Amino acid sequence: MTSISRTGFSLLAGALIAVTGSLSAHAADQLRVRGTIESLDGNTLSVKTREGTNAKIMLKDGWKVSSVAKASLDDIKPGDFVGIASMPTTDGGDGALEVLIFPAAMKGTGEGSYAWDLKPNSSMTNATVADAVKSVNGRTVTVTYKGKEKKIAIPDGTPVVTFASAEMSDMKAGATVFVPSEKAADGSMSSARVVVGTNGVVPPM
Repeated sequence: MTSISRTGFSLLAGALIAVTGSLSAHAADQLRVRGTIESLDGNTLSVKTREGTNAKIMLKDGWKVSSVAKASLDDIKPGDFVGIASMPTTDGGDGALEVLIFPAAMKGTGEGSYAWDLKPNSSMTNATVADAVKSVNGRTVTVTYKGKEKKIAIPDGTPVVTFASAEMSDMKAGATVFVPSEKAADGSMSSARVVVGTNGVVPPM
C-alpha cells in the first residue's frame, strides 16, 4: 500500500475524521456530496453530483485535499483498523460495499457502526479487524468496536483503498470527489476537506 509521511498524516487527519467519523448531534446538517468536479473558482467548488444535480460548495479557509490509493483484500490483517461500508445481504449477513484501511497512526478514528448513505440501508463500521478468513469468494472479517462484534463478508471485486496525499492540481474538471459538507439553514454548503480521485482510483465511500 502507499506509504504516507508524517506531513501526509497531518494533512489527512481532518479529512479522515470527516469522512468516517461518527454522527454528531447535528447530523441533520451534514451532507456528503459525491460526484465530479465541474469547476473550482477561488474557494467555490462546483460539483455535478451522482444524483445529477449541481452543487456549489464553499471551501473554508485552510481547506485540505487528499486522495485514496488502491489496496487489496490481502492487505487486510488482524489488528488493522478499517472503515467498511456494508449493507444487509439476502442470506441475513452483511456484505461490504467498500473498505478503507486506515493508516496505523489513525487507529480508532470514528470508532463505531452507524447509518451511511452510500446506498439505501447501508451502514459504516469503523472497527478493528479481529480476524480475516479467506473464503471461496473473497473474505469474511470479524471486526470489533466498543465491546461489540460484527462479521462482514467482503466479496472479490469490492473496492479496497487507503488514504494518500493529493495536490491542488488534482482538483480539475472531471475528477471524482467525495466532499463531506455542512448545510446551513439557508441551503448553502461548506466544507473544509475534499477527497479526490487520482491515478484512476476514485473515492468509493
